[in-house]
Amino acid sequence: MKAMLFAAGLGTRLKPFTDHHPKALVEVNNKTLLEHNIRYLQKFGIYDVVINVHHFANQIEDCLKDNDDFGSEVAISDERNEVLETGGGLKKAAPFFDGEESFVVMNVDVLTNLDLGKMIEAHTNSGAMGTLAVMNRTSSRHFLFDNEMVLSGWRNNNTQEQRISRSVEPLTPFAFSGIQVLSGEVLSQIPFEGKFSLVDLYLHLAKTKVIKGYDHSGNLFIDVGKPESIEKAEYLFQ
Repeated sequence: MKAMLFAAGLGTRLKPFTDHHPKALVEVNNKTLLEHNIRYLQKFGIYDVVINVHHFANQIEDCLKDNDDFGSEVAISDERNEVLETGGGLKKAAPFFDGEESFVVMNVDVLTNLDLGKMIEAHTNSGAMGTLAVMNRTSSRHFLFDNEMVLSGWRNNNTQEQRISRSVEPLTPFAFSGIQVLSGEVLSQIPFEGKFSLVDLYLHLAKTKVIKGYDHSGNLFIDVGKPESIEKAEYLFQ
């Protein structure tokens, strides 16, 4: 199985570090987020990884070169000309996944002890086109799921904007953890071009396809998105 790490973002919430470095090179207990997540994937037998780069791309490439890709086979999806967001980034990297029945995609700035092997197994057994790691936690945005954990909508809790893909009741909100297992078929079902979010893709697919949520509430999880979250991450992931 192969995986993609999203590492192209500007990491504006991590300023001033990201004024001079990419967020992937933020260190938690003397290891970069890049290394943490490459080694996290290795725990589940995933050694073929593609990483998209944009912001200080050369620093990520140098880090990988200096550390022999941390023992994995790492390819680069170059977005130096324009950062494509998560959906556009996946579409650009699609050739890397040719022939793959399924693959993992995750943000480089999340840390978790989620059992990815069990999530992959759940995805395979469900027959879903995509499986999203979600938790019952506070967030500014939530995916909305029916009683069978089938994706049915999305809500911005700050603006109360709501986008419904399937008119079912009741809907339960879950926060997305930035980790997903996708079937290879997804790559032929992308109607968007250029820069777009995976949220847009999932809400589009959910109208006619099955996108499921995988509830891993209770696991350790942190989005290392702000300077103050680094200290918390160092405590949780020693």
